[in-house]
Amino acid sequence: MTLPDTMTAMVTMGHGDLDQMVLRTDWPRPDPAAGEVLIRVGACGLNNTDVNTRSGWYSKTVTDATTGGAFDEVGEEDPTWGGAPITFPRIQGADVCGEIVAVGAGVDAARIGERVITDGWLRDERDPDDMNKTRYFGSERDGGFAEYTTTPASNALAVASDLSDAELATFSCSYSTAEGMLTRAQVGASDTVLVPGASGGVGGALVQLAKRRGARVIAMASDAKHKDVATFGPDKLLPRAPENLRAALGDEKVTVVADVVGGPYWPALIDILERGGRYTCSGAIAGPMVELDLRTFYLRDLTFTGSTVITPEVMPNLIRYIERGVIKPALAATYPLDRLREAQAAFIAKTHTGNIVVCP
Repeated sequence: MTLPDTMTAMVTMGHGDLDQMVLRTDWPRPDPAAGEVLIRVGACGLNNTDVNTRSGWYSKTVTDATTGGAFDEVGEEDPTWGGAPITFPRIQGADVCGEIVAVGAGVDAARIGERVITDGWLRDERDPDDMNKTRYFGSERDGGFAEYTTTPASNALAVASDLSDAELATFSCSYSTAEGMLTRAQVGASDTVLVPGASGGVGGALVQLAKRRGARVIAMASDAKHKDVATFGPDKLLPRAPENLRAALGDEKVTVVADVVGGPYWPALIDILERGGRYTCSGAIAGPMVELDLRTFYLRDLTFTGSTVITPEVMPNLIRYIERGVIKPALAATYPLDRLREAQAAFIAKTHTGNIVVCP
């Protein structure tokens, strides 16, 4: 196969607003190093991590909600999910579905032609369980907002599915984040799980994956999105932020809150947890600064778990769920790569349900 020397890519030039993403039609096509594969990108999903890394929201100097725009001050020492500097220019995009078209030294050439989705967690192969050595695809190395991308061969997971590339590109980040949260909170069939922000990519995945575990699921979303969220299969739907959450729950006994929203409504979520309940978090799109009454925390024997780096078995498990049809994609819209700015603006506006994807 003859491959071009250059490619079209959307390149992020630095921290700031959407104008930091620049379309290049002459960007050098990467070559796979030893142990890597080259993927021709069929589709790449959008996620909050793309927005947060571009804007610098992960930095502790930023205390506002995720806006997607520029912040007045971004600390350059901790502006990524891993609390480390980032090198620009950078091609972002973690959720790739595509085809392996070349392999580096040490990789079986039989993998060429394989349809794959990417596992975004780049682990040290000598010490895969060390979270401090883990990096992220599209952050610490170039990702999928381009016609081609490279990744370690172990991070390109073969998938056998009739779903389209765009549909498969909705799974990797959102669903692995959700499954990681549920795994860390040890959610099982005896639990009732409350999911704020259930119309988002992670929220919708949380609903489906908690149901797969046999849990009872209560989803929170704006009334306008209830019809779409209902397709994920929750047992009960509530408004996005009921004035009296306890009254809205009625007789429900919530044992787990799985949250990526945070913000000013956060204390209400903690107050309704049953004694011995668990709160698991992997985001704070409504704001990272919250108020906590420590008496609620310790007198009710609550457990809080943060969840970022997933355990290694999560992505292979997701592949099995996809291939068996246990979980389904929530594809809200597709855009061509050259309209990534428009796609990300729509993603930030949060008027959609599910995931937005770009296709080169």
